[in-house]
Amino acid sequence: MPVSETMVQDIVKEVVARMQLSGTAQSTYHGVFADMNDAIAAAKEAQKKVRVMTMDQREQIISNIRRKTHESAEVLARMGVEETGMGNVGDKILKHHLLADKTPGTEDITTTAWSGDRGLTLVEMGPFGVIGAITPCTNPSETVLCNCIGMIAAGNTVVFNPHPQAVKTSMFAMNLVNEASIEAGGPDNVACTVEKPTLASSSVMMKHKDIPLIAATGGPGVVTAVLSSGKRGIGAGAGNPPALVDETADIRKAAQDIVNGCTFDNNLPCIAEKEIVAVDSIADELMHYMISEQGCYLISKEEQDRLVNTVLTPKGLNRKCVGRSARVLLSMIGIEAPSNIRCIVFEGEKEHPLISEELMMPILGLVRAKDFDDAVEKAVWLEHGNRHSAHIHSKNIDNITKYARAIDTAILVKNAPSYAALGFGGEGYCTFTIASRTGEGLTSASTFTKRRRCVMSDSLCIR
Repeated sequence: MPVSETMVQDIVKEVVARMQLSGTAQSTYHGVFADMNDAIAAAKEAQKKVRVMTMDQREQIISNIRRKTHESAEVLARMGVEETGMGNVGDKILKHHLLADKTPGTEDITTTAWSGDRGLTLVEMGPFGVIGAITPCTNPSETVLCNCIGMIAAGNTVVFNPHPQAVKTSMFAMNLVNEASIEAGGPDNVACTVEKPTLASSSVMMKHKDIPLIAATGGPGVVTAVLSSGKRGIGAGAGNPPALVDETADIRKAAQDIVNGCTFDNNLPCIAEKEIVAVDSIADELMHYMISEQGCYLISKEEQDRLVNTVLTPKGLNRKCVGRSARVLLSMIGIEAPSNIRCIVFEGEKEHPLISEELMMPILGLVRAKDFDDAVEKAVWLEHGNRHSAHIHSKNIDNITKYARAIDTAILVKNAPSYAALGFGGEGYCTFTIASRTGEGLTSASTFTKRRRCVMSDSLCIR
């Protein structure tokens, strides 16, 4: 029987209501504990069992996670939007299917060998043990599931401290992972958390002696705290990806690609286009196509000022605006936009607060550049040295090469929407933990391993 939208909504409401009525998720879900120390202890016991499982057994857990993610994609997407108020259901469904299909599993765990007259040397990828993970509200279930696939495939278990705004969705995803493990003959509590994650529970996790590695996906403050913990840290921090368009680009396609990337899940992905730097000679044409064909709304100077005062506060981003649609943002400043509007555009200097700040909203400011070299300089400034993501639309190989060297990001997308970097409409694997700040780039199962060198001298040489 096909699943209707009404049925999915009823399931989401039932799940949320059950958790609210119970007052605790501990009796409802696997892997949820009242105290962080108890969560870590449970994950440690589970890891003892995971580390002795064969790769085939681990892969069965991963296979179950993939299947359950596909089956629950719509429920997870709707729960995420309902709980956080961010993004849109359709794009979140696509992200769940993407991570289920393209997140690497045990195939990413390999062994290197050297054999010669003096024996045999192996370098193997071994687990860290129990990994501590901090996850965001922007991609709550996506990050949890993607991390679990890679971490468990590598032989680890994981304790999460999810964002307080996305607790229910994150717990639902973790329960899915534990059920997948149990069904495959693996242990319970391969993914654990606490009922009420706080800064205090996060601090306990980061300082705990049984947590050798911490993976944090979030803002610069969170990443800085992890890197200051004295532990091995993998930090997936902020970005402000510029999209550069030069005079050789297919301008019409560039307009389509940029807007498609910027508006995907209402600009929540950290890789998404946040601003445009366009060579002056094609800037007007680019703006024309964005407005006339791609559902963009051009705001006036007075409307820009109102938007600045709405989406930015003295303390930073207005969280009520993050991940909201263009029409909702426009309504907040008194504009009733047509139903086809999906992006807000304007022209400004690179220092404009709606351009220089990472907003995670479908707002695109366009900065003019007198020539390509000037465009590169402005784009590098706007990226703020995050070394995260950048985009370029050009048919000039020399220009693409020059930009790639100058911007020096973990991700560079050429002549495509930003989400091609995650394997959606492009080649390569998927991840929702892009650790540009600590140098890992796009993480995968092998990222969550330590290399062990095993040497047998003067033996097993049979040549």
